[in-house]
Amino acid sequence: MSIKLCILVVALLLASATISLASEDPELTQCKQQCEPLKQVDKKEAKSCLQKCKDQEKQRRKGGGGGAEEVAENDEREREEVEREGGQTQRRNPYVFEDEHFFTGMQTQHGRLRILQKFTDRSELLRGIENYRVAILEAQPQTFIVPSHSDAETVVFVANGKGTVSSVLQESREGFNIKERRESFNIKEGDIFRVKAGTTTYLINRDNNERLVLVKLVQSVNTPGEFEVFYGAGGENPESFYRVFSNEILEAAFNTRSDKLERLLGQQKQGAIIKASQEQIRAMSAQGEGGIWPFRGESKGTNKHNLYEQRPAHSNQYGQLYEIDSNQFRQLRDFDVAISLANISRGAMTALHYNSRATKIGVVVNGEGYFEMACPHLSQSQGSSRWDESQGRSQGQTRSGTGYQKIQSNLKAGTVVVVPAGHPFVAVASNNQNLQILCFEINAYNNQKYTLAGKSNVMKQLEREAKQLAFGVPAREVDEVFNSQPEEFFFRGPRQGRTTA
Repeated sequence: MSIKLCILVVALLLASATISLASEDPELTQCKQQCEPLKQVDKKEAKSCLQKCKDQEKQRRKGGGGGAEEVAENDEREREEVEREGGQTQRRNPYVFEDEHFFTGMQTQHGRLRILQKFTDRSELLRGIENYRVAILEAQPQTFIVPSHSDAETVVFVANGKGTVSSVLQESREGFNIKERRESFNIKEGDIFRVKAGTTTYLINRDNNERLVLVKLVQSVNTPGEFEVFYGAGGENPESFYRVFSNEILEAAFNTRSDKLERLLGQQKQGAIIKASQEQIRAMSAQGEGGIWPFRGESKGTNKHNLYEQRPAHSNQYGQLYEIDSNQFRQLRDFDVAISLANISRGAMTALHYNSRATKIGVVVNGEGYFEMACPHLSQSQGSSRWDESQGRSQGQTRSGTGYQKIQSNLKAGTVVVVPAGHPFVAVASNNQNLQILCFEINAYNNQKYTLAGKSNVMKQLEREAKQLAFGVPAREVDEVFNSQPEEFFFRGPRQGRTTA
């Protein structure tokens, strides 16, 4: 009898444990998952993160939270609102670029180069960045991108995959004697490197399975906002520029008969991205004058820098912000550009913030979500003034005060967003996956990032009298609002609910 009783007790305990696990608050589960990345950065911070998750669950239980069904309903309602409002505003705002705003600069069966339209083709509001273009190169595994040079300076971020970059450089000048050398280095996800204007460069995707995806910020050196790619190596496709010169010029230049030249320059017809054998990939991955420099991600300390190897500027359970500027990577100095990547945990959001002088060009590299921005240039339809795109100036005689329009749009991989200096901005990740936004910040020198909510924010620094006069309510009420958020830069998102009233 006692044995049966013991078996019954054990069975009841197991059933109770199963029910307990099955009924764990979905928000607690998600919160714990968001804490996982912190274990690789700071174990103490990860432990603190888990404790906050438990504290938040206790507060929800005391307040009788709505549970997973209510969160799902709120999520769906908010998504519908974003699609409705975002669809309307996107048709009349110049700050969001989708797939239809790219054109194909080059394509083969093994990859393609997509180029974003000129910013000023969309609006004169973007004249400040008219000399910059965004391009995305995608190459299938085990492929070779034909050598070329361009009339533009380029900064490249490796969004996915791994490869090898080779460039032909001028090493030194001794009178009229110019010594050239080839330098090669391996690249992987998170790497940033620069290609100088006029430098002959080629690369390979040395992975057997992964696509190589490069996001490029291009700065023209000839015509503002325009750049061209020049292929010397090639034939009919890509067309070699050697082919346009007369036979007598080529014969004299190469000291070679024209029939040999015609054969050399008439064979290649596969395009600029072609399949390579494993032996060829292995040879180009392992050789090169100047050598391969895999340690610390840099060749002689100057060729490249890995964004993910930086300690995050901000990090908590809701996201991480990685930043790099010319102080960490000198190659960015000539560009006056800083680069950052925000990894926003699913369901979380960034702080409302703005840049003091830098214009942000954001490229979504992974995930989904949405953003909102306050813009004074696109006034509400009932406002006293409007922006005339054709004239590039505000129409109307007077303005009774600054008015703002909410710029809102869904975000997905490949979306490009422009955030001008001074414009308050926020990004929110979907509940399904993290949202990763790569940002090129133009005019980065002396730029400051000001947060408008959170543990550190501009409004907390005002005197009591200034708060009362500015908001028209007692300073105590202002403090209650601006002191309520304990996190910094990354917060619990609107779809995750609030822990305080």
